[in-house]
Amino acid sequence: MNHALRTLWLIAAVLLNGCTATAQQRPESASARLATAEAMFAERCKKAGVFIHRTAENVEGIFLLKVRPENEDPDFNDQFRLNDPYGKDLNAKGYIMTFVRGSYQAQTKGTPAPGSPPRLGYRYVDALDPKDGKRYRYTGSVREVEVTAPLSGITVKRTKFVLDQIPAPDPASRYGVTYDDISTPEEREYWIAGSSLKVIDLQTNEVMAERIGYMMDRGQGNDSGGRSPWLFAADNACPEFAPRNGSRAQPYQSLDFTESVLKPKREN
Repeated sequence: MNHALRTLWLIAAVLLNGCTATAQQRPESASARLATAEAMFAERCKKAGVFIHRTAENVEGIFLLKVRPENEDPDFNDQFRLNDPYGKDLNAKGYIMTFVRGSYQAQTKGTPAPGSPPRLGYRYVDALDPKDGKRYRYTGSVREVEVTAPLSGITVKRTKFVLDQIPAPDPASRYGVTYDDISTPEEREYWIAGSSLKVIDLQTNEVMAERIGYMMDRGQGNDSGGRSPWLFAADNACPEFAPRNGSRAQPYQSLDFTESVLKPKREN
């Protein structure tokens, strides 16, 4: 090969490599990205659903093996935090309260609409306090309490549901409830969140039931105008939360699933 041809060949090779590198570095278009996300989401939905293997009747109390932390991702926009946004319910003591007998009725000042879950709640709920690692038992009732307005400083009396906490006696409840984020980094890259919610027989370590769910933000993380991606993802979920405004149906979802497996003991 003469010098001139060799020079031309080297130039062509450099240009070809440059074009290949540019193509590899070129960002995915918005339409292509959404198509990839939707295909991935459709595959995940094939294994989603509610799987009940066994139920129990007349359950008085449950053991929450994990409690949702306070103020975790308050803007619903943390793409890679594995905090189970699909299973997002109330947080901390609010999460515990949702399972306690009478809490739902006190909060809504009524009973569930016809056809909706009973949301009766349990007579007691055990949970570990993350601060000291000890197990506490929670009950509650509607009582008159004094409330001080933050701006005026005026103290008035209000009737509200109050949670009571004592060191938990032995034994703990036979039945445990726990949740996990089952997302992978690849799924989170496309704003897909996966969730597992389980009811476990703690005497036999048997998983009595599990709900596996996924949701995807079709905006792929767009936060313009204060948009919260994970709130919008709740509109695109399997199993579905609601035909519209899915995030509004997320509170009490853990109770609904648990009550479908562990039937609360009714008052005598």
